[in-house]
Amino acid sequence: MELIEDIVDGSTDDGAMAILRKRPAGKGDWPKIVIFHDGPGMRPATHEFAAKLASTGYDVAVPDLFHRHGRMIGFEPADREADPTVADRIWAMIASLTDDGIQHDLDVTLETFEITPTDRLGTIGFCLGARAVFRTMMRLPDQFVAGAMWHPSFLADDDTDSPHLTANQLKGDLFIGIGDADNVQPISLHRRFFDAVEPLEHVDVEVFDGADHGFTWPGYPTYDAHAASRCFERTTAMFGHVL
Repeated sequence: MELIEDIVDGSTDDGAMAILRKRPAGKGDWPKIVIFHDGPGMRPATHEFAAKLASTGYDVAVPDLFHRHGRMIGFEPADREADPTVADRIWAMIASLTDDGIQHDLDVTLETFEITPTDRLGTIGFCLGARAVFRTMMRLPDQFVAGAMWHPSFLADDDTDSPHLTANQLKGDLFIGIGDADNVQPISLHRRFFDAVEPLEHVDVEVFDGADHGFTWPGYPTYDAHAASRCFERTTAMFGHVL
């Protein structure tokens, strides 16, 4: 499928933010999806995934959550191998993110693309983006009616606003895919969140044997073809049903 691919600037309280957008060419009311990227940022793998999703019939937007540190920052595994300090830089950028800041960036994205409150949207979050998916679906439940978390991070902590404390109030359809060999954010760290959503029929958690964190990305050391394919199938099937 032929795609239209753009990078558009939105105006945030902290300056310009690049927003990657990919959608099918030609006329059509394509369902809209917002993707929250993971720690390595806006690298080629992000573009490739957005294009893959768009080619199945979706209008995909990916806000650059690290825009406060620079424009379209992204890191490949080779970058970390060549420079050991890259890992520390990534963690520092992750630590600088806040729920409120990400939601502000989301609102800018919606405004930039003239998405209205009556539009029904889906969202996908990888790693740290999974927490953003939850915050988004809780804050805008009538707009973001379906979400997916792939190898999630930060779903349960000891803060008074931890996601797990209100997870049982989630209204939209949610799919979560995680590996049982996740060495960055193992299942045990999310247990309180998973226990909270377990009674909800519209939330589905699938655990993949042997899959590590970051199993989504082809060519990466932790790529798991089965987990990645299964998550894509489950996510797009959910979007197709709900949107």
